[in-house]
Amino acid sequence: MRDLRASDADRERVAAVLGEAVADGRLTMEEHSERTTRAYAARTLGELTGLTGDLIPEEAQPILVDDRPVSVFFGRTRRDGRWVVPVKLPLLALFGTVELDLREAVLQRRHIVVVAMVLGGRIRLLVPEGVRVDVTGRTILSTRDLRARPASEGPTIEVAGTMIFGSVRVRAPKLSLRTRVRNRLGRGR
Repeated sequence: MRDLRASDADRERVAAVLGEAVADGRLTMEEHSERTTRAYAARTLGELTGLTGDLIPEEAQPILVDDRPVSVFFGRTRRDGRWVVPVKLPLLALFGTVELDLREAVLQRRHIVVVAMVLGGRIRLLVPEGVRVDVTGRTILSTRDLRARPASEGPTIEVAGTMIFGSVRVRAPKLSLRTRVRNRLGRGR
């Protein structure tokens, strides 16, 4: 995951955090200059993640490269922003809610598997336009509410594993009123 190529937007996110750190006095001008130079020279996400690790908490990092399982017990947890989604993401929800916002995430492959163990919990997925979500796991007294707009050649998120008394809810970003009207008028012809 750390070897994935960084984009210009990734480098800008890191530079913005470094700019805030020098303004707050958490970095000296020399440290800021050195880290900013390294940020703009970075080729991979792994090179970028080490530049801000000591400045802000993990959940506020501009880029999160984290392949640890997502788990929650009687609560709520969320992964969002710019993060790298591993090819297989273990997920555990015991009477809690796991929210995965994939709208800005970097998908390592076109087929991602979320291996879920859910007991009385919920999985909430926010997916970008064109992503398909398939629930292939074993479900016992569980519900599915899948409202994504997949593209024929788009990536697929597969939710595998076991869900008992759980739910999966998938949402794509809302379309603007103009797009909805255009889609309806186009279908009427």
